[in-house]
Formats: sequence, C-alpha cells, structure tokens
Amino acid sequence: MATGQGTAKGTTAHTEADGHGKAGFPPFQKETFASQLVSFAIAFALLYFIVSKFALPRVGGIIANREGVIENDLAEAQKLKDESDQALKAYETELADARARAQAIGSETRDKLNAQAESDRKALEAALAAKLADAEKTIASTRATAMGNVRSIASDAATAIVQRLTGVAPDSKTVDSAVDASLKG
Repeated sequence: MATGQGTAKGTTAHTEADGHGKAGFPPFQKETFASQLVSFAIAFALLYFIVSKFALPRVGGIIANREGVIENDLAEAQKLKDESDQALKAYETELADARARAQAIGSETRDKLNAQAESDRKALEAALAAKLADAEKTIASTRATAMGNVRSIASDAATAIVQRLTGVAPDSKTVDSAVDASLKG
C-alpha cells in the first residue's frame, strides 16, 4: 500500500489513486444490489413472522379485551339508565299521587271549614236576630214610654201656654182632649 505520495508526506491517508475515492453509496451499487435484496426479503419475512406470531395476537387480544370492557361498560350504563328511568317513573307516579292526596286533603279541609263557617255564620245570624228582636222590644217599650211622656209633656206645655196667654188655668179634661186630637191627626 505504499505509494510515492503517501510515503513522501508521511501519512497513511488513502487517496483516489488507491481506488477509494470514487466509491458510491452502498445501497445503490450494482454489485451489492442482489445481496441487499435477498437480505431485505429475509429481514422482511423474519419481521413478518415475528409480528404475525407475537405482536399481532397481543394487539388483537388487547383490542378484544378493550371491546369487551367497552361492551360491558355500555351494558352497565344502559342498565343504570333503565334503572334511573324506572326510578324517575316511580318518582313521578309518587309525586302525582302525593299531589292528588294533597288536593283531596285540601278540598276536604276547605269543605269542612266552609261547613263550619256556614254553621258559625248561621249561629251568629241567629244570635244577632235575637239581639235585634230584644233591641226592637226595648225600642218599642222606650218609644211607648216616651210617647206617654210626650202626652203628659204636651198637656203640661199646653196648660202653661194657655195660662200665660189668658191668665186662667184651663180645665185638664179640655187640655187632654185637645192634646189627644193633635197627636192623632
């Protein structure tokens, strides 16, 4: 490997003269293309075998497991949704029943209170009617007493007026008949 240029400089560097300078990229060289193609086919077949026998079954098992978990979760969610729908229907039914009972109780209470108010009103009207009748009797007796007093007051006033005007006291029978005549007419 000794060349004149390499020994003169004292280096061991390879030059184009040694045949190393024009070497191309190895995958594109014609001489190594067939062996690379065979190596590629063997590597592909080996990779395909490993992936198909080990990796794909594991991935398939994981996917199948995930699908099973998802299906179970969906089934559980549907079951819980159905249960919640049933609970909601039961709640709505109970709520409607409670409202109906509340309305019935309210109606019954209102009817009882109306009946009690009506009986209290009638009792109060009867008591007021009795008081009114008593008051009318009292008024009638007071009026009769007052009218009796009016007659005596009118007789006394007429007697006093006639005596003052004439200077003579009139007869009580004459004054009473004159007062009676004016009170009637």
